[in-house]
Amino acid sequence: MIAIIDYGMGNLHSVSKAVERLGFEAVVTADPAEIAAADGAILPGVGAFGDAMVYLRESGLDEVTKAYAASGKPLLGICLGMQLLFGESEEHGRHEGLSLLPGKVIRFRGDYKVPHMGWNKLSFLQADSPLFKGLEEGHVYFVHSYHAKPEQSSDLLATTDYYQPVTAIVGRGNVYGMQFHPEKSGDLGMQLLRNFLALTAR
Repeated sequence: MIAIIDYGMGNLHSVSKAVERLGFEAVVTADPAEIAAADGAILPGVGAFGDAMVYLRESGLDEVTKAYAASGKPLLGICLGMQLLFGESEEHGRHEGLSLLPGKVIRFRGDYKVPHMGWNKLSFLQADSPLFKGLEEGHVYFVHSYHAKPEQSSDLLATTDYYQPVTAIVGRGNVYGMQFHPEKSGDLGMQLLRNFLALTAR
């Protein structure tokens, strides 16, 4: 069973359907016991960092998510969900995140279009990551105005290029994050999601 953590920030059901298409059972839930019992958990999301953290704290799902990460079972943050894994964000002021990964989320700055939106090629920095098993570098779909800056290079698994190297995939131990939406990123996106889900069967 894969728990899709429901904290009111949208895009839950497209992730749930993608998980089911890959042959895994999924449940969209905010129930702490259901999340704790799951073989894997996904923290998706579309929206503002600060609003998301308010909801997570008020509902207690921040501690539930931290406890899940500490359990050693696979946890994946997608898009906003990936950004929430970090210590803080500057989106509409300073907001503290879940601090599962050290680093911060900052706005794109420069004379170019923001948000970053479109298909961009991934560059695998740590080819031995289980997420990349059997895969070749290819294109995935991004839509975001803020990007994560990990403090430790060992947490950075893949980047893309948008006028600068941009964090695309992060990972530390059992905690992973993807800035793009794998369920909307064609074959490569679904293969990356499949490799994450394979970790839940170990």
